[in-house]
Amino acid sequence: MNCRNIVSKVADSYSFSCDILQLKLSETYSPFLPWFRECELRHGRTAMIAVVGFIATDFFRIPGEMYSFESIPKTIDAHDALLHSGPMYQLLLWIGLFDMVITAPAAVATMNGEREAGDYGQTLFAPSDPAAMKKKQESELMNGRLAMCAIGGIATQSIISGHGFPYL
Repeated sequence: MNCRNIVSKVADSYSFSCDILQLKLSETYSPFLPWFRECELRHGRTAMIAVVGFIATDFFRIPGEMYSFESIPKTIDAHDALLHSGPMYQLLLWIGLFDMVITAPAAVATMNGEREAGDYGQTLFAPSDPAAMKKKQESELMNGRLAMCAIGGIATQSIISGHGFPYL
């Protein structure tokens, strides 16, 4: 099987039935497919934001001495520096609150079949054509998968090289 056939299979598959996924979780844990999809979309969306944020902080910083390039010269060092000074605890609090109030009930509704995985009702900019909407959803899924791989690569390369963007 050549690369083009593999890519075509992945692009055509919006489910876990792709031949590339050898774990066969869709067969072993089929009742959990909505949960798997919800998690994949949520982590993909988070990873897409993380990739943009990781790269952006090599060029821009929010105002304040504790966030300046002089205080934290490399983005990879920001986690430890901000953990010691306190803002990371607020971030944990607000993300935890969001997960309890929004994400947990949404995941329960997904498992009960009351909503589609990843659908938070934000359709203001969504296409009205169902075929176009399906294409956008598949695009989001594939971009999320790519971003999950990318953020791991960005963090690893940043640590290994000690440089910021373009991480060479």
